Amino acid sequence: MNFENIQLGVAPINWTNDDMPELGGENTFEQCISEMALAGFTGCEVGNKFPREINVLKKALELRGLQICNQWNSYELTTKSFAENRKNFTELLDFLEIMGAKVIGGGETGNSCQGQMEVPVFEGKGMLNSKAEWDSFTFGLNELGKIARDRGMKLAFHHHMGTCVQTIAETDRLLNETDPENVYLNYDCGHFHFAGEDPSVALQKYIGRTAHIHLKDVRPNILQSVHDERLSFLTAVKKGVFTVPGDPEGCIDFPSLFSIIKDSDYQGWIVLEAEQDPAKANPLEYAIIARNFFRGLTGI
Repeated sequence: MNFENIQLGVAPINWTNDDMPELGGENTFEQCISEMALAGFTGCEVGNKFPREINVLKKALELRGLQICNQWNSYELTTKSFAENRKNFTELLDFLEIMGAKVIGGGETGNSCQGQMEVPVFEGKGMLNSKAEWDSFTFGLNELGKIARDRGMKLAFHHHMGTCVQTIAETDRLLNETDPENVYLNYDCGHFHFAGEDPSVALQKYIGRTAHIHLKDVRPNILQSVHDERLSFLTAVKKGVFTVPGDPEGCIDFPSLFSIIKDSDYQGWIVLEAEQDPAKANPLEYAIIARNFFRGLTGI
């Protein structure tokens, strides 16, 4: 297969950070989406500055040749009732369906340390400590995935640093204990590398169950300081642990990843999602670096 069934998108977190609004607080919605289009992307995810008035949002995106391809959903299956999770999930599905997206993303934030500035990410991650906790979690996720499937959409679950699904072993269990027609993976090479896993091994293993792909790179010197200084996930982001594919400071083997994708049946979006401090890493400049790098590896 070649890359004709794949589109390239970008996440607004490169311009404005939902978890740390002070990062990119000066960047407007209009600047964000204009620079996404200027860099050559055709789709995007949703950020905290995106207007929720459907007509306003649709017009702004259409003017720039962009479409919504996914949005993060904060699952709280470990801390809130299934009814509360279903309500929030369904409301987001309603929005994404209207916007033409086919995927709903997100990870488990209920017992996660990912948003806690003072908790070391390698010490405070969320855990599912018993079979009963795993059963409750995967049952809820499976039921939500069924709701999405019945509406022609895919739940693409995001393994994420600081959460109960961070490693390959945890991802294995999640996928093994959910229905492959209900629950898919939002693969993210940066989070697998951060977790100490080999991103290529993970992608080869999961590409058949993957419904959405996030690509970012990791600066190994910053990652080492996260270990040495016992830093939180948010502090790691502020220090620059992530960067874009194509940045020589990164360390992930992207030719290997694109080779796996090329040989697979994957269809859908590949999204640049490399959160950095926009004051240190100009979002347009880094988006163009990544877009040119993607073009060189895929021809698209």
